[in-house]
Amino acid sequence: MNKRFKIIITVLLILLGSFIIFFPKLKPLFAARQSSAAPGNPGGPGGPGRGPGRNMLNVSGFVIAPTTMDELIKSIGTLRPDEEVDLSFETSGKIVEIHFNEGGRVKKGDLLAKINDKPLQAQLQKLQAQIKLVEEKEFRQRSLLDKDAISQESYDQIVTELQSVQADINLILARISETELRAPFDGIIGLRYLSEGSYATPSTKIARLIKMSPIKLEFSIPERYADDVKIGFPVVFSVDNKNYDARVYAVDPKIDLGTRTIVLRALYPNSREELKSGRYADVTLRLNQIENAVSIPSEALIPEMEGEMVYVFRKNRAEARKVSTGLRTESHIQISDGLNFGDTLIITGILQLRQSLPVVLDTLISN
Repeated sequence: MNKRFKIIITVLLILLGSFIIFFPKLKPLFAARQSSAAPGNPGGPGGPGRGPGRNMLNVSGFVIAPTTMDELIKSIGTLRPDEEVDLSFETSGKIVEIHFNEGGRVKKGDLLAKINDKPLQAQLQKLQAQIKLVEEKEFRQRSLLDKDAISQESYDQIVTELQSVQADINLILARISETELRAPFDGIIGLRYLSEGSYATPSTKIARLIKMSPIKLEFSIPERYADDVKIGFPVVFSVDNKNYDARVYAVDPKIDLGTRTIVLRALYPNSREELKSGRYADVTLRLNQIENAVSIPSEALIPEMEGEMVYVFRKNRAEARKVSTGLRTESHIQISDGLNFGDTLIITGILQLRQSLPVVLDTLISN
């Protein structure tokens, strides 16, 4: 008897332990069944238009209305000066004069610096004195030639001598001009790297001259758009959240093999020189604009093996629609076929949707 009692007690303890362990897991199932069986529950028996145990899905809708869509290209560009040059002398020598201030404006042809040219000036004076004698001699020889007092050959010799001296003078003048550093264009001169008394060579950098009005914008676009952007194409670029309008004036004829992009340059007047070279800019190109487009949020589109589809809200149910797409932007997609203005597109709960699934429209969004 005691043995049977012990067995009964052991079985009861096992059953009690099992109940304690499994009851927390089974409790939600009992609660859900009681809730679905309640007469007032929309998903339970008696819920209008619903099957037994089936809940309505709450969704948000998007009313399709005519919109304007822009096909945009985003890029990063760099501002470059219209003209830029490192100034240096064409010959070697000691710098004896500097006529510019760092950061100052200069005009084309202004004398900026000069190296010692005294030996050349001395040679020039000697040749100038010599040419006077040769010119007087040529005059006398020409008078004699007119009287047939000398031969043509004698006169030709003195003419050749005169031309030779003149050529020597021109050569000296060219060498003297090489000792002068002049501005090749209007602009702003940068920092000076040498002082008076320094020895300069053609490879010695004296300063940098920059022209910033107008200013150039250099940027790249993917190669597939190469035929869409032509000379004169409008460009909008942003620096410090301020927009500027420019126009493309040059397109590189060669595609970069490393990045598969093509380089373009646009020109901005920069008349007040508010933009500085070297800065980066956010570039936006509008390739195409579509008026009265059917546009939907990108997240509402569902890709499938047979194509792409969306769900629309119709008579309190989800209705699947196959669609054809067109232009794509960062957040929206153009629908070229399958949707009409006024349709209510379902944009939430996409993964739970099925054909004819009962849904409740919680939120309605318009363009």
